[in-house]
Amino acid sequence: MKQNHIGMSFAYIPAGSFLMGSNETENSLREDFPQYELARLSEFHDESPPHKVIITKPFWMGQHPVTIKQFELFLTHSGYIPESIRDGTGGYGFKPLDTHLKTTDDEVFEGRNTQYAWDKTGFTQADDFPVVNITWHDANAMAKWLSEKEGKKYRLPTEAEWEYACRGGTNSRYFTGDDPTTLISHAKLFDLDTVKIWPQWQKYALEYHSHYEFSAPVGSFLPNPFALYDMIGNVWEWCSDWYAENYYQYSPTIDPQGPNEGEAKVRRGGSWHTWPLYCRSSFRNVNTPESRYILAGMRLVLED
Repeated sequence: MKQNHIGMSFAYIPAGSFLMGSNETENSLREDFPQYELARLSEFHDESPPHKVIITKPFWMGQHPVTIKQFELFLTHSGYIPESIRDGTGGYGFKPLDTHLKTTDDEVFEGRNTQYAWDKTGFTQADDFPVVNITWHDANAMAKWLSEKEGKKYRLPTEAEWEYACRGGTNSRYFTGDDPTTLISHAKLFDLDTVKIWPQWQKYALEYHSHYEFSAPVGSFLPNPFALYDMIGNVWEWCSDWYAENYYQYSPTIDPQGPNEGEAKVRRGGSWHTWPLYCRSSFRNVNTPESRYILAGMRLVLED
């Protein structure tokens, strides 16, 4: 393990190869996700075809998502102004008084609003919670600052590095196996505590109590085989890649970097408000680089 000057710990990820993506059918998914509508089980064309990827260089990956305290130290010492504040539009937040008015068709959270930002979410957080409302540009700015400060190369992981690290040598839906209930000790997802606030989606909840209605302090659950925590759940994590739905059809085998251009960046891993179907190791989530959201944070890579 390594630790940097602001308390971020990094786990060693060896070079290697793996099968990236998934070719699961609606029928195979229905066996373990019978409560989901058929349309939801046929949305994953961008995960195909499964293809061999070789990661040629070992790297160090943050053991946890970046915390509120670590991001605050970055802002304090760099003078950087997060994009949600700089552009004057704010972030997203949770507004408890409105939850009884919401339906399954409503926007879950309020935003963009200047009352919300990286340190203001509408629910209680402490220094060791994952920072959210972070744009792709914010994440890269922190990586650049750390690189200049320490004379080392920090960056966002590529999508391939992220999935390789998440799988930790496994080829199942999750690094815990195919059954979503195996995630109970390893991930903060949409569970029986979160469903208290959104009861209309109870059938999708993971049947356990994490004792956190929202996000959880980083490292609250068991790690994956590479000693990485919260790779599934808690917050979505930015990757460096542009997104293309058909990228896997032409992706190079060796150290793929994603398309050369695009409109949206890849995010991976799911969040505390995400249903188990959308937290599989192969699932691809996207948003524009300037987007910021109450469910999205970041994790950094340190080059060996």
